[in-house]
Amino acid sequence: MASTMAKGKRVGTRRAQRKRALPSRASLILCLGITVCVVAWGYLVKAAIDFGTAARDGETNAWLFLALACLGAAACLFAGLLLGARVLRKAGLLLAPTPAEDGPAPADEHAPSTAGVDAVDLIETPTYAPPPGPYRGKRVAR
Repeated sequence: MASTMAKGKRVGTRRAQRKRALPSRASLILCLGITVCVVAWGYLVKAAIDFGTAARDGETNAWLFLALACLGAAACLFAGLLLGARVLRKAGLLLAPTPAEDGPAPADEHAPSTAGVDAVDLIETPTYAPPPGPYRGKRVAR
């Protein structure tokens, strides 16, 4: 009885088929927040237009409501854009900022003082180990 299975080390793959990735709950909540912000922005822009029309017709209280509607619309648009950036970062379309881009690191209490050290000396002397060389494998030595 001959076996139809091939023998050997690399006969086939043992990986399962990829599962379809579902959006996470956090991403769905962020998308819902974006939707709420955009709808609120549209409503506040329409209200600002209406208050502007009323203010031009002589209603003095409408100027205050016009200003509040404009500020609220700007805040909703800003919040929607921030939430949109978070969704894009979660999806991997935007890169997260590196710690160097966030600003200066907080001062460490136990770090040595740099009071008498010139700034050029700090820049020219690396405080990190150089990266390792490329992996060459076992057969490179032959």
